[in-house]
Amino acid sequence: MKLKPYIKTLAIVSFLGMSACTKDFEEINTDPNKLEVVSPGSMLTPVIYNMSTYFTEQSYNFDWQMMQVCIPHPSVSNGIHRYDLNENSGNGTWNTCYKWMANIREMETAADNYNLPVYRAVAATLKAYIMGILTDSFGDVPFSEAMKAAEGISQPRFDTQQEIYENLIAQLEEANTIYATDDSKMFGEDLLYSNDKTKWQRFNNSLLMRLLLRMSKRTEMNSYERLQTIIDNPDQYPVFTSNAEAAFVTITGNSPYDYAWGRRQDYANAKAMASFFVDLLNAQEDPRRSLFMTGASRLEGGKPVDIGYKGVPAAHSGDASQFNFNPSQPNADLMVYTTLGTEIVEVMMSYAEVELIKAEVALERGDLNAAKAAYEKGVAAGITQWKNGVMPQGYLNHPVVAFNGTMKQLMEQKYIALFYNDYQQWFEYRRTGYPELPKTEYMLHDGVMPTRFMYPTEIRRSNPTNYQEAANRIGGDDIMTKVWWDR
Repeated sequence: MKLKPYIKTLAIVSFLGMSACTKDFEEINTDPNKLEVVSPGSMLTPVIYNMSTYFTEQSYNFDWQMMQVCIPHPSVSNGIHRYDLNENSGNGTWNTCYKWMANIREMETAADNYNLPVYRAVAATLKAYIMGILTDSFGDVPFSEAMKAAEGISQPRFDTQQEIYENLIAQLEEANTIYATDDSKMFGEDLLYSNDKTKWQRFNNSLLMRLLLRMSKRTEMNSYERLQTIIDNPDQYPVFTSNAEAAFVTITGNSPYDYAWGRRQDYANAKAMASFFVDLLNAQEDPRRSLFMTGASRLEGGKPVDIGYKGVPAAHSGDASQFNFNPSQPNADLMVYTTLGTEIVEVMMSYAEVELIKAEVALERGDLNAAKAAYEKGVAAGITQWKNGVMPQGYLNHPVVAFNGTMKQLMEQKYIALFYNDYQQWFEYRRTGYPELPKTEYMLHDGVMPTRFMYPTEIRRSNPTNYQEAANRIGGDDIMTKVWWDR
């Protein structure tokens, strides 16, 4: 029997037009005679499992194509890798994020009811994780008035992205203090950290670094200076210092924690690794190649011959006959095992990302020694975070990998490190312009990458006044409109 999420009423989120299918969870740790009260710990694992699994799927379905990691094969026409987004492309993201934000809202209420401040801190951490993805995907979205239909707000205002960021950062700061000073205990099932409050604090502050860095182009926000304060004060702001502390969700495939894909063939078939990603890894003899993908082959004399790792270009003409080889495919052993109980990892936030943030901050300050140290830690962490990931001896001296003090190299390594990390590759490309992805004549929008999802059509119908105000404010509800931090 699977666990169903605790959601107070459908009315809380009905205005969001939710239609996304998610894993079902069953109420746990609730008083059957007092169903309106729920313990905060009971809502933790449902949020973690469903959000990490959904965005693992979305990395595969959306981010991989957008960022030339892996594409459908064959791909005759259109498709995300040709920048073919429509008005419904973001519906699943919108619906899923708000569905689980409703649980976060109930966790906050339950934390107050039970006088457990630690769960208010956990709610703030998860809120920043979820809302960070949501606002980076759409821009301005309902936040301060969201999920308040029970309070008579059925048409919430759209907060500006700046307001959302400032609110989330303030809540992360408050949560950091709670984690450090509050003596309340966590209890119940915690799929992520097994109720280790110190690890939750590190996740909280690592997310704080992510949000601050995302605003780096908004110079008035002083992102690099604020990040340096965190880096200089590890006792006050503990962050990830190893893969063991990172926000990796371990999934066994045993019910109720099923793999994101039910069958191996659903994961690997009709897919080809994109040549940009494969060539980047080949150039540095990356040890993750065998973990991420299969080898390619060519028929010679009626027999398949191994030709190493080889992909097909994204946004190609659509003529599959141009490829006289079988390209590398996703390696199913990374995410789907035929033997249930074999652990796989879903990424919410990695230690590698934290070190590469530190490297960028140091690079911005001109401290090449600190940048090199953080860069090398980030590269090593990105390799060893995966099952069977081994750091080759002397790898950091490889001509392509050895630190050269450029933003281009740093962001190429971050691009690889963000493999399977929701939409983080897409977000970071929009912030920095790296990696330098090839363009083709078959891409839409003159080869310019889309910068956001359009608001769901249901929201335009159910909340027209606030929708139109937000659309006008951001410069039009269009996939090419830039969000606040990208302007």
